[in-house]
Amino acid sequence: MSLFRAAAALLALASLSACMSSQRSAGRLRVLATTSTLASLTQGAMGSARIPSLVPIGISPEDYQPIPSDIAVLHEADLLVENGAQLESWLDQTIRNAANPRLRIVVCTDGLPVINGNPHLWMDPEYARRYVSKIRDALIAADPESAAAYRTASAAYDRQLIALTARTRAKIATIPPAHRTMIVFHNAWHYYARRFGLKVVGAIEPIPGAEPNPSHIADLIRLARSEHVQAVFAEHEYSDKLALTVASSAGGLRVAFLYDDSLGIVPAVQTYIGMIDTDTDTIVSALK
Repeated sequence: MSLFRAAAALLALASLSACMSSQRSAGRLRVLATTSTLASLTQGAMGSARIPSLVPIGISPEDYQPIPSDIAVLHEADLLVENGAQLESWLDQTIRNAANPRLRIVVCTDGLPVINGNPHLWMDPEYARRYVSKIRDALIAADPESAAAYRTASAAYDRQLIALTARTRAKIATIPPAHRTMIVFHNAWHYYARRFGLKVVGAIEPIPGAEPNPSHIADLIRLARSEHVQAVFAEHEYSDKLALTVASSAGGLRVAFLYDDSLGIVPAVQTYIGMIDTDTDTIVSALK
């Protein structure tokens, strides 16, 4: 783990522990999410204070390495929100080690159409709405006395997500159809692209956490030229070296940065809705 990531993990641990302690002292349901994006969706469903996440902001859940304190936090939790679909491949053993028989778990992708093993359904706001309804139901099952509050909060948040879908569609519609092709850092954009009429022609890192080989990069460069790609998209928590290589070799394409597996630390991307809005604005600016 890099020095930046280690520092982020320590800061997140302190924040997570404080948040769980605050929930416990207030007598509230102790709710935990695996990722910052799921924590934001859970907060929307609850209409309450910030929800902590196991994976710190800026770190991918796909190659996260749990730390001992994760076990302690899981041992104290009442409800855990996870994505499933093998996004958190490290989670099952961590839960077993936590030995918390009262822990309720909601798996957001259960019953949803996971395509080719791709777990990133939350990037489509319509699937995010399904996540929120599952989280709401799990909250009500765990805390039936607060059912009315959860229903009210989740309904209000659902209206925000409906508006997000409409707003995103309108923005993407301003991109000329011939320019709606993308090369992304990793395959997190399938569901977003399918919802809003974009085409992802390749990913720099086809296997999460694995350095791509030179022949794969050469194939991407050929694809970028043949598909008339306008921009290559990197991610904030990873080096942009390969994205710059593809963009330069394909004819001086733009390079822009997106968020997907994690929220960001700047205010505009500290919520799920803010992340999708910011990403959409970035995509439109790069492709137009």
